[in-house]
Amino acid sequence: MIRMIEDPVQKEQITRQVLADLTEWFGLPESIEEYVQYSKELPFWADIEDQDMKGFIVLKETSPHTVELYVMGILKAFHRQQIGKNLFDVCYNYAKQQGYSYMQVKTVKEGCYDVYDQTARFYKHLGFKEFECFPTLWDEWNPCQVYVLAIH
Repeated sequence: MIRMIEDPVQKEQITRQVLADLTEWFGLPESIEEYVQYSKELPFWADIEDQDMKGFIVLKETSPHTVELYVMGILKAFHRQQIGKNLFDVCYNYAKQQGYSYMQVKTVKEGCYDVYDQTARFYKHLGFKEFECFPTLWDEWNPCQVYVLAIH
């Protein structure tokens, strides 16, 4: 069951729990801490069923017209069960209701790491299109690929 989470403490607990399970994607402690701290203040949804946490998603406004899929994580045990798609659908509908025109997401450019190639395929499957790559935004080993999606 997907629900919006308002309590900052609960947001922090969920973010820490899920990202700790995803070390292939979220392996840098300082990055995890940044996600945890920012997520406490942003629109946040989680898939929780009978006390079982499955995943979460967070949105961040980047302009009056655009919202970013800031961070998303699904526990590995629940990958490939449509949880990410369902969380995305809730956020997409929220963004549409809020009047945003675009959604963006950042990830590592395809061809660098297999796990991030999986991530890119997931976003493309949702309808995101490659927008721009910033080769050194994060660092030279992790070129930042920005994907965008028009909200209709």
